[in-house]
Amino acid sequence: MNPSANRYLVSRPIYSNQEFEQDNERNVEESATWWERLGRSCGCTDKTALRLLKRIFPVVDWISRYPVREWLLSDVISGVSTGLVCSLQGLAYALLVSVVPIYGLYSAFFPILTYFLLGTSKHISVGPFPVTCLMVGSMVLTLAPDDDFLLPLNDTNMNRTTIDVEAREAQRILVASSMTVLIGLFQVVMGLLQVGFLVRYLSDPLVGGFTTAAALHVLVSQMKTILSVQTGNHNGVFSIAYILTDVFRNIRQTNVADLVAGLLTIVIVMVVKEVNTKFQHKIPVSIPIEVIVTVIATGISYGVNLDSRYGASIVRSIPTGFTAPRPPDQRLFWQMLESSFSTAVVSYALAVSVAKVYAAKHDYIIDGNQELIAFGISNIFSGCFSSFVASTALSRTAVQESTGGKSQVAGMISAVVVMIVILALGHLLEPLQKSVLAAIVIANLKGMFKQVLDVPVLWRQNRADCLIWIATCLASVALGLDVGLLTGLVFEMGTVVVRTQFPTCSTLGSVRGTDIYRNMKDYKSVVEVAGVKIFKCNAPIYFANIDYFKEQLRTAVGFDAVRVFKKRNKALYKIQKLIKKGQLKPTENGVISVNTLGQDNQGFEGEPVTAPQHGEVEEGFRVDWASELPVPVTVPRVHIHSLVLDFSAVSFLDVVAVKALRMVIKEFIRIKVNVFIAGCDDEMVRNLDSLAFFDEVVTRDLLFLSIHDAVLFIRLRRLSHGLQNPILEKVSSMSGVLIVLGVWQEAFMQDSGCVPTQTLSIVQ
Repeated sequence: MNPSANRYLVSRPIYSNQEFEQDNERNVEESATWWERLGRSCGCTDKTALRLLKRIFPVVDWISRYPVREWLLSDVISGVSTGLVCSLQGLAYALLVSVVPIYGLYSAFFPILTYFLLGTSKHISVGPFPVTCLMVGSMVLTLAPDDDFLLPLNDTNMNRTTIDVEAREAQRILVASSMTVLIGLFQVVMGLLQVGFLVRYLSDPLVGGFTTAAALHVLVSQMKTILSVQTGNHNGVFSIAYILTDVFRNIRQTNVADLVAGLLTIVIVMVVKEVNTKFQHKIPVSIPIEVIVTVIATGISYGVNLDSRYGASIVRSIPTGFTAPRPPDQRLFWQMLESSFSTAVVSYALAVSVAKVYAAKHDYIIDGNQELIAFGISNIFSGCFSSFVASTALSRTAVQESTGGKSQVAGMISAVVVMIVILALGHLLEPLQKSVLAAIVIANLKGMFKQVLDVPVLWRQNRADCLIWIATCLASVALGLDVGLLTGLVFEMGTVVVRTQFPTCSTLGSVRGTDIYRNMKDYKSVVEVAGVKIFKCNAPIYFANIDYFKEQLRTAVGFDAVRVFKKRNKALYKIQKLIKKGQLKPTENGVISVNTLGQDNQGFEGEPVTAPQHGEVEEGFRVDWASELPVPVTVPRVHIHSLVLDFSAVSFLDVVAVKALRMVIKEFIRIKVNVFIAGCDDEMVRNLDSLAFFDEVVTRDLLFLSIHDAVLFIRLRRLSHGLQNPILEKVSSMSGVLIVLGVWQEAFMQDSGCVPTQTLSIVQ
């Protein structure tokens, strides 16, 4: 390959921001009033109305284009398979909410109806999910514990009590359904306010740690059902420890029939699921192992009569049909606000995460705000029909997609299957052991527990993300899911603050013969431009890190501008006193000591001297501060004449940062160090304008498009001043002028080791 083929030459002006805007005719933004924007948004035509209808009800858009011949059969097969899994998971997840199993069937049916009309995902299976069910269950146990329903027994021992089961179950489903309605209200409001972006704060490490901790909560909560032992109603801080203590205290009461059935179910379901995963490309339809195990377990329990012979805990009663709708108990809302909001965010985040996976796989788009509205209305609707919170599950969605599901028609078919179970087949599952349902729940947690394997990978990739995962998981395990999630969010925000509060700052140097500037610590061939310090900050500058920014800047330049200014004033004051005493004498060639025989003091210029007033340096009294001073004052050496701040990685500044930055620039200007800012994009310039950054001293002239533009301008101005050439002085002050001068180029190359990219020509 020809070596010159991968090189390029650029010939353009040295651009400051103002010059670039003038040459390229920057567009002036026209700001419309809120009344004008409202009028434009409220304009209604037939197309606008149809577009609005399709946005509110996405089903109107895709159902009209539904290819019946190609998709209907696949959707029917997928819907039947998914419906059977939905039915069994609904029964199982009802245990997590601490309500009777029939309400799990309702929760697997009602949300699908509304999501079909409002949702934008074609593949997710809407219904209960273990994590959200457990979060609702925690609130149910808090507001409706067993102790609230104790009744005394009618016998001689007045200390004996029993539980009013019927009243307890009625109150618990009221709490669960009321919380579901409140969750739906939160989601609808967030959707209408277009705040679907808030879910982005739930990063993958945070969600991974939270769901792993939730899986552990689910596992521990189902141990009592597998063993069929009594435990207290514990939730919140250290609830896992309390439940485990109760389990091991009552371990001798374990029902062997329930334990064996539960362990066998866990092993069989997990093994078959592994086979389904391993041979998914060879098996046309995944083996519905939950359905098979449930049918077999129900048959064995009915045939052997495990309930009466071995005391096994069975479902016992599944009423046929639906309950009448009823409004939520609004008096409970204030007691569950915090938990409802966190559950609303978690259920939405989990559902959208799964939906985006399949949307990317099948190449379509998910509308996050519409999903909030869809799930919100689904929860409000289903909560009025004695259901609990709806989300989705990766395992159930995987069944719907892998069995050929193409659209939410499959979801509607699955709802029909669940309805058939509710109306006709539910009573057949009454002999089913609860330990089998609990085992199905535990077997479906495998994917969540496997997330632990992400920890070492995260540690190698990004330790901050790894710490977020660990902190969220530990907090959720120890403090409960709602408080743990909040703790994880705070910790996550804390890592962001820390990373921006202590950003990476660097001193840049030039790559010889190019317009490339890189960190001098990273490259051996990078050299510093003589007399110019280039400082880069890789983060936004705001109130939390402005002091750190100033500290790093002082370290980079090697001196404190304020201290230099004070020391210089002190030296000038002493020099003025010596002149008044006659020990120093100003001449045309400099200031000389009276005791010095004809030797000029090269540190001063022969100009009139007046004492500095109020701590300010007098303009007419100029000193070569690099030379030795005739007074006993140590003035820090300033080895640069220009400072370039690279703001290409700075995304914003706040009011505090702008005030401090303006003061820093003025401090450097006072000691004759010119400051330039390079790399600001247009949004940053608008930000600086809006914050009143510019004034009489700090002007827009210090803004340059790039570091190289600023460096070339500095060298050009220094050279023109050094040659005392009036033409060059005129040229150096002109905007966008190109200069070619052999002696300038030679001086520049010798001084900085950098060949200017721009071509230069003399213009009069």
